[in-house]
Parts: sequence; structure tokens; C-alpha cells
Amino acid sequence: MTTTTKKYDLKELNLETTFGGMGKEIDRDVPVIDLTDFEHRRQEITEQLWIAATEVGFFQLANHGLELAVVRKAFQVSERFFELPEGQKSQYPLKKGLNAGWEFMSQVRPSTGTADQKESFQITLPHMDDLWPNQTIVPEFHRVMLDMEYQAWQLGMKVLSCFADRLGFARDFFTQAHDRALPDYQSTLRLLHYLPLADEAGLDESIWRAGAHTDFDCLTMVFQQTGQGGLQVSPGKDAEGKGDEREWFSVLPKDDLITCNIGDMLMRWSDDRLKSTLHRVRMPRPGEYNGSRYSLAFFCQANKDVMIESPQGKYPPISARDYLLQRIKANFDAAAEKAESQKQ
Repeated sequence: MTTTTKKYDLKELNLETTFGGMGKEIDRDVPVIDLTDFEHRRQEITEQLWIAATEVGFFQLANHGLELAVVRKAFQVSERFFELPEGQKSQYPLKKGLNAGWEFMSQVRPSTGTADQKESFQITLPHMDDLWPNQTIVPEFHRVMLDMEYQAWQLGMKVLSCFADRLGFARDFFTQAHDRALPDYQSTLRLLHYLPLADEAGLDESIWRAGAHTDFDCLTMVFQQTGQGGLQVSPGKDAEGKGDEREWFSVLPKDDLITCNIGDMLMRWSDDRLKSTLHRVRMPRPGEYNGSRYSLAFFCQANKDVMIESPQGKYPPISARDYLLQRIKANFDAAAEKAESQKQ
């Protein structure tokens, strides 16, 4: 059984330090849940979501109602931003302790200790006043991303309302906890660019496009483009105690499907009935597409002043503000500390 040395205050982070091995790759399908006629099929869809979340932890949404044209436009605008020279992107730096702004290879996972091979631009509405690229820099960036963020939030709240029903909470429990109108709103739309790999580059097993991790939030929704793979999953309920025997399977990217997973906030709110799901993005292998990989992710993260309370007391109460701060610190401070130590 995997043992952990306590480095962090949060159990989830200490567990994450054990997730860095390659493991074994297997073939497995991700459940696809059709949201057609949602209100009339709510009970049926709720049961399908619950089974997928408890047995696999990852699932994909079909016929979800979020316009494909909106998603495609968001990808186009995102790519235009990442094509800017580094000097221009650096004018929108990631704000310390907040999920807002641009970062380049600054995320170091507790599972790997190495920087993810990516850059990202994070949009968290209350903190964006000085971070929106203007029309001359990236035309339509503000409008397109606001539209994408709002539609993703709406869909996320619809899915979370099903989990609220199943957990015995008020149907709008999570909508209230993620109130978009409040100044302490902290759900985040993240634009991601995974860096291309040079043809002659060897495969270094310590380097990942995104090292193994669980997400900080209640629900993550990932938008992928057909042909740009690499996302792998290890079911949340099997995450502990597997070590190098842990099994991983790949998630097939499709333009019209949204890939979702449970995060740590919802795990706490459900007393572990819903386990957060371990995942990673591996590097391309010889013969595979090794160009840039783009994705968009929406993280349903409870508002700062909301208390995350485990109904049966499995976890101590913690504010969403403090919880997120601890998770951000563990992921982003390591890169700064490493850079500082190299200077000395």
C-alpha cells in the first residue's frame, strides 16, 4: 500500500505526491451521457451521471446545448492569444494567489516536481479588470471569452444540480455556492496551450504536458479538439494504494463532446461518495502528432466565502477561499522556489 510523507496540510495534496509513476495503460471507454430533453429526463440523466461519477469519475456530455460555434470561436481566439510574442503576453501576468492571468511553465505538480509543458491564460471574472487583451491585441477576445464563460457556467450548474439532487441537497445548492454575480466568485475558464515537441526530442519520463493530479473544484468541464489527444484517466476510486500498478486509459478527444470530471471540493461535500478523479496529459510519443495541443477548461469552484462542509464530518470545514489558496500555493509556488534556489 502507498504510504505518504506529510508535506502538506491537505490530505489530497499529500496523496498527490504519490501519483507520479508511469503506471500501466489499458483500454477503457469513458461513459457518454446524452443531455437531450434534459428537464423531462432529469431523473434518468441524474442516475447516469451518478453511476459514471462513482464508477469512473470521468464522463463525456453529448447534446449538451452549448453551441459548438461558441466553442470553436473560443479556440480560435485562444490560439491567437498564445501566438502573441512573449513580451506581449507577459503584460497580463498571473496574479499571485488568484486564478487570473497568463503563466508560462510555472505549474509544478506535487506528483512530478517538474514544470508542466504548457502555458495558460486564466479568466476569473472579479480579477480581470487589467487583464483583458484589447481589440488591437486580440480582436473579440473579451466578448468571445465572456460568452464562453457564461455558457460553460450555465451548463456546469445544470450538471451540479443533478448531483445536488442525488446527495439530498437543495437543487440550487451548488448554483448558490457558485454565484456568478458576487464579488467572491472564483470559477475559472482556463485557456491552455501545451507546447509542441521537437521531432528529435527524446521521451523523458519525468516530463509531462500536465503531471498527474486531481482538480481543486467541484466539477471540471474540458473542451478538446479532435486529433489532439494525450488526456489520460485513472479512476478516482482506484487512485489510492496502487503505486506503479495504477491503470490509466486515454480519453478520445471529440469536438462535440465535453469531458467532465469530479474535483476535490465535491469529494469533500459528498463525504467521499464522489471521488475526485486522477488524470494527466502525457507527452506525444514517436509517430504521434507532436504539434501544439489546445484545450479549454472550465472549473466550477465555489465562491470564496462559501464553507465546504463534510455532512458526516469526514473532513474539517474549510472556506473555499482557504482551500483554493492552499491548492494554488502547492502548484505554483514550487516553480518560483526552484528558480530562486537556482540563483543562489
